[in-house]
Amino acid sequence: MGRIASRFRRVEPRRHAREFVLGLLAGLPRKNCWTLAEHVGHTSPDRLQHLLARAKWDADEVRDDLRDFVGDHLGADGVVLVVDETGDLKKGTHTVGVQRQYTGTAGRIENSQVAVYLVYSTPRGHAAVDRELYVPRSWTDDPDRCHAAGIPDTHTFATKPQLAARMIERALDAGIPAGWVTGDEVYGDNARLRDTLEERGQNCVLAVSCRHHITTPAGKIRADALVKRIPKRAWQKLSAGAGAKGQRYYDWALAAILDERPGHRHLLVRRNRRTGELAYYRCYSTTLTTLQTLVKIAGRRWTVEETFQSSKGLAGLDEHQVRRWTSWHRWVTLAMLAHAFLAAVTALERDQHQTTSELSPLTRNEIQHLFTTLVVIHAMHDMPHRLRWSQWRRRHQARARMAHYRRQETQPT
Repeated sequence: MGRIASRFRRVEPRRHAREFVLGLLAGLPRKNCWTLAEHVGHTSPDRLQHLLARAKWDADEVRDDLRDFVGDHLGADGVVLVVDETGDLKKGTHTVGVQRQYTGTAGRIENSQVAVYLVYSTPRGHAAVDRELYVPRSWTDDPDRCHAAGIPDTHTFATKPQLAARMIERALDAGIPAGWVTGDEVYGDNARLRDTLEERGQNCVLAVSCRHHITTPAGKIRADALVKRIPKRAWQKLSAGAGAKGQRYYDWALAAILDERPGHRHLLVRRNRRTGELAYYRCYSTTLTTLQTLVKIAGRRWTVEETFQSSKGLAGLDEHQVRRWTSWHRWVTLAMLAHAFLAAVTALERDQHQTTSELSPLTRNEIQHLFTTLVVIHAMHDMPHRLRWSQWRRRHQARARMAHYRRQETQPT
């Protein structure tokens, strides 16, 4: 918290931000301003809601501090920047950025809010260091709706690859020593994003669809058609990295892409050894790179899924109940900070305590449990505190119910 203290103009929001992060780190079954405020001993959620909505502080400045914190604690060796999006299911139409759209969280089209994240991944750990909320055209084409949600007037529509490029360039301009960038098909199929990375001389391994066309000496050809021409001897069994059940072995093959521009471009193909399912990656590097290196980078893309899972499960990344632009950025930034703390402490503990055959390595889940039970010492709140909160919730719910009934009565039949 000392890293971000200077970002708050007054001591009160600085103290409330610390309490907010401690609440996010607590093992609460649900995390919102009500539950966090009760946990830290407030008499109502007003102070934490004020922190998110109206207090004077800049979430982007805190994001910059978070990025430096992650770089300092997870190391600068073998840095890969991973970009991906995740969705949060929402009800109604007033929450900023919400519309019916596809989200991988549900695996189908749902009423949801989607954001793109940038994850800093090294062999020592991984954590999200940047975020951009995807605002669909149904919002940007409606200025009144944007104004009601607090979206800045200067904000214009941007695709997910454009948001990804914005975050990657921001990280690289800040001096992040990223050797590689990786992402899924949404980003690999986007020629403008690939060109942006190549113009910067940034090595990348980006997944592409089977319909992706590449140029060979025989002319342009689809990725799924080219793979049929790869001889059997060209496939190699290699591990994409360790998973929960051991090394993830696949068959891999590499084909050169014809391009007169500087650099080296290849199509990397992954084949599941059991099902035969294929996946394709377009690779760019400034110098000639081995197949083993490209496979290792392609495998690092999965760390973004682990980041989403632990950020949501341990730090409440997706449990926000906020509607406006500023509140969303502040909640998400503090949740990223809480998760980054867990990732940093996990890496530190693994460095200091060598794992034995009798003990599995410390995980973020175990670190959170130890931190909240051994380090964060809160006096047990007395019975009157619990009863006051019960009465506050019931009183608030009663007011909300009556307001809802009145709105229904005034609506024309």
